[in-house]
Amino acid sequence: MFTFTTLFDAIPADLYILLTFSAGFTSFFTACFGIGGGVMLLGIMAQVLPPQLIIPLHSVVQLGSNGGRALMGFKHIDWYLIGTFFPGALLGALLGSLVLVALPPAILYLTIAAFILYSCWGPKLPPMALGKAGTFAAGTITTFISLFAGATGPLVAAFIKQLYVDRFRTVATFAMAMSLQHGVKVGVFEGIGVSLTAWWPLLLSMILSGGLGSWVGLKLLNRLTDKHFSGMFSVILSLLALRLLWQAYSQW
Repeated sequence: MFTFTTLFDAIPADLYILLTFSAGFTSFFTACFGIGGGVMLLGIMAQVLPPQLIIPLHSVVQLGSNGGRALMGFKHIDWYLIGTFFPGALLGALLGSLVLVALPPAILYLTIAAFILYSCWGPKLPPMALGKAGTFAAGTITTFISLFAGATGPLVAAFIKQLYVDRFRTVATFAMAMSLQHGVKVGVFEGIGVSLTAWWPLLLSMILSGGLGSWVGLKLLNRLTDKHFSGMFSVILSLLALRLLWQAYSQW
């Protein structure tokens, strides 16, 4: 079979196509239903890519995918929240780059799953948790964790879900927050010497495919109501939380 040996280390053509298609489909899923695509893509990439490159490569693809989605929904972004979330994300990335250790997976999964389930089905978070201090803390904690766990999108989404009813504001603000988070993560990985230069042909294909998937997904989002979107958003988040609980159980 023809392989892209001149671009990077012998990536088979079928694998190249699989990852490109997966980036498009998972971006479509996130744009349409608000969440889930990043975790789905991480799971696919974990099956076929070198372990030490999974999170750095995933970060670049998600930066492109979420960045495109944020541009498409630019007018709906809550810039007040972003202005508080981003400094927290920078602090989380700085702390993560200094620690560079793997957190206990079971505890990590249990904590994220518990917060997601509480945010979806429990009482609303207190005003303090949703204010400036809470948003800054969310940016710090989720970015720190994402350097080791990869996809903390469900955690950020669970936080943002507490703030908005409007589906367009939810999707656009979430996309912008994740763009910034993945952006600082890419900076950290570059800073510690993780070189992704040889992988850019594949990454570019995945980013372009993700942009197309986002565009189609946002078109479908127009056909949903805020009520239906909120319900599906909660269900999908809950399914992701159950997956995390299963992963925690498997780690014990």
